[in-house]
Amino acid sequence: MIAEPRCSERNCKWYLGTWQPDGTELDERVICVAYPEGIPHDIAYGDDDHLEVRDDQKNETVFEEEK
Repeated sequence: MIAEPRCSERNCKWYLGTWQPDGTELDERVICVAYPEGIPHDIAYGDDDHLEVRDDQKNETVFEEEK
């Protein structure tokens, strides 16, 4: 299992959890509405709080705290 991403720690409303495309932990990645194929490392584990839309995401969803 991979480390818990900041998205989860910050309680992002759009965070969906982990996905294992090949059914194993070898290819496990964290996903959300904006990044259904894998959240970029700088958002999931780095300093990018994803408060603005980025060119590489699938829609215009950005961080929003779950109420």
